[in-house]
Amino acid sequence: MIKEWASAAAAMGRPRRPAAVGGGRRRRATIAVACWLAAALAALLLSSAAQARLTGSPPGDGGRGSVVSYQRAAGLTVSQARDYVRAAGFGSPAPVHGVRIYRITYRTVGIRGEPVRASGVLALPVRHRRYLRVVAFEHGTMVAKADAPSVSATSRGEVVLLAGAGYAAVEPDYLGLGTGPGQHPFMDPGSETTASADLIRAAGAVASRLNYRLSSSVLVTGFSQGGQAAMALGRGLQDGAAPHLRLAAVAAISGPYDIQHAEIPAALDGRLDGRTSAFYIGYWVTAMNRLHHLYADPAEAFLTPYDTTVPALYDGRHSDQQIFSRLPARPQALFTTAFLRRIAYPRGEVLRLISADDTTCAWAPRAPVRLYAATGDTQVAYLNSVSCQRQLAARGVRVPLISLGHVDHFPSEHLALPRAVRWFERRYPA
Repeated sequence: MIKEWASAAAAMGRPRRPAAVGGGRRRRATIAVACWLAAALAALLLSSAAQARLTGSPPGDGGRGSVVSYQRAAGLTVSQARDYVRAAGFGSPAPVHGVRIYRITYRTVGIRGEPVRASGVLALPVRHRRYLRVVAFEHGTMVAKADAPSVSATSRGEVVLLAGAGYAAVEPDYLGLGTGPGQHPFMDPGSETTASADLIRAAGAVASRLNYRLSSSVLVTGFSQGGQAAMALGRGLQDGAAPHLRLAAVAAISGPYDIQHAEIPAALDGRLDGRTSAFYIGYWVTAMNRLHHLYADPAEAFLTPYDTTVPALYDGRHSDQQIFSRLPARPQALFTTAFLRRIAYPRGEVLRLISADDTTCAWAPRAPVRLYAATGDTQVAYLNSVSCQRQLAARGVRVPLISLGHVDHFPSEHLALPRAVRWFERRYPA
């Protein structure tokens, strides 16, 4: 779920992360890739943005999904797109088109339905064909606003992969990330759905201004937090969350679909990496407390000295690395015993919030769905995907769960997303 785990692990000198096929050599290669992305690719894409910037405000009704502004953020040749995708960890498929990336600011709604602005990206293939199928990609966990795909030149590997294959790729920052106001309501399926659906509508307006036409049928995929968000968006599109858009297919990767029965038990009994679990639970608790007041005083939830330091870290200005360096090695050293019991055995408001997270697979898709997950994942328990498959089956829908083998979290995306692209191409060629 954490987008920059390799960099954080390197900074802390942890010997185990990220686990992957190939052991230590693969770990060092992953860290090297992260460093190369942070330097060479940032310079490449930011210089592209400086050389070719396009701004505008397409006409709209001023309501949800209308465009506030857009600008060209980057342009890559086919060769540059291939280098970018490879450096981001995706071995295939190699892009066959150059890619242009646009940053969009648009209107959507907040956690309580109030009007807000949000940001995201649209990646378009450089090709003569002007009618494009749409793929919505939902990204994994990040805390810093500056790490969001609309801002960070090194956070766009997935949309470059998708646009390089010939699709119009859309990736929301989610509320409170990127250039959006406020703070991110972490793991809130409702706002993930509205922010995503409204960006797709806004992307259609921008594409029209650029002489493209986007399909009204939407392919949906996502990784980690974005796996959960992908299932939520799929359900929302099927239920009519965005007029004139329809769900074509969903490919969800390594998502936390069952917080209560899969993720929390594995986080607390040591089956998952302890520091990562502390990070996620800390993020969720602080985000939900801002909205739903789970505690009046941080000391009710966090042990000393973390009660005076940790809540402020999740403010959108601190990087994952900065937060990791100030967290203990496991959740039991971060939270009070009483508060951990509220998480492990939820009741009342905590149960209501966790249950809202755990309903993203509780529907009967009419479009094809595939789940991808890895048995060696130490951040998101494999049982989450088993539970999702069971929830769908209970509603009469058989969905394949494709095991990616005994690899860790980030390798699961690197293996699964190319497979999802090939599956999309067989059903809905770009």
